[in-house]
Amino acid sequence: MLTMKPGSQGNTQDEVDEPEFTPLTAEQARLLREQNPSLSPWRVIAGQVGVGFLMALAAWGLTGRANAGWSTAYGALVVVVPAVLFARGLMSQFASINAMTAGFGFFVWEAIKIAVSVGLLFAAPRLVTDLDWLAMLIGLIVTLKVYWVALLMRPKLNKDRLKS
Repeated sequence: MLTMKPGSQGNTQDEVDEPEFTPLTAEQARLLREQNPSLSPWRVIAGQVGVGFLMALAAWGLTGRANAGWSTAYGALVVVVPAVLFARGLMSQFASINAMTAGFGFFVWEAIKIAVSVGLLFAAPRLVTDLDWLAMLIGLIVTLKVYWVALLMRPKLNKDRLKS
């Protein structure tokens, strides 16, 4: 495939050959998947649910106030519910038709995720009796940090399996 150098006027002597694209074989694709294992979004969400639950129990136990526990749990819910919608939307068959629909679907579901998060935050004073804003924000922030923990704990490369 021929391309033009930046600044060239279309002269044939300025054209440069690009290396040809060669698709991966089935074996090369399998090795690439093994070298870069993916992490299921459902495992991340399960981790968020677990951390949110533990944070709510800790807030309740440390303060002795039930409203602190419920506020912390609601903060975790503000992260988990939109994450479930986002994961479900991206894992649907429609989102994997082609690259264009996958990219469009990502932005649509991300917008939905943000809108639901903001809506849940606005609804918090009506839904949680005697809302403790600090406890809710702590629950929200700690639950959000599960994404980073999941990134650090993603499946490791099994080098012994790749050598065989």
